[in-house]
Amino acid sequence: MNLELALLIVRLVLGLTMMAHGAQKLFGWFGGLGPKGTGGWFETIGMKPGVLMAVLAGLAEFGGGLLVAAGLFTPIGTALLILTMIVAIVSVHGKNGFWSTSGGFEYNLLLIAVLVGLMLSGAGEYSLDALL
Repeated sequence: MNLELALLIVRLVLGLTMMAHGAQKLFGWFGGLGPKGTGGWFETIGMKPGVLMAVLAGLAEFGGGLLVAAGLFTPIGTALLILTMIVAIVSVHGKNGFWSTSGGFEYNLLLIAVLVGLMLSGAGEYSLDALL
C-alpha cells in the first residue's frame, strides 16, 4: 500500500510539472513564451525550425506528463520525457557542467533517474495502466 501511494505521488508531481512545462511552450501559460517565443529562443541555440521544435518539445512534455500523471501507457510517457531531457542536456545544459546553479544538467539528470525508475517499476495500482 505505501509503495502504491508513493508511486501515485511521484507520478502526479512529476507528470503535472512536466505538463506545465509543455503548457509554457504550447500556450504561453505560467510565464512561458508560447511557440513563437520559445521557437525564437530555440533558433538561437541552433534548433531549427524553432517554432516546430518548440511545438514538438511542448507536445512531448505536455503529452508525456499527462500520460505519466494518469499512469496511462507509462512506458511511452516516460520515454517521451526522458528523450526530451536528453535533448535538453545535449543542446543546452551539458556544456554548463553538472550543477543547475550554473545552468548545468543536474535537474535534467534527476528527472531522468526518476523517470527510469517509474518506467521500470510501472505506474502502480492507482493508475489507468492497472485498469487496462
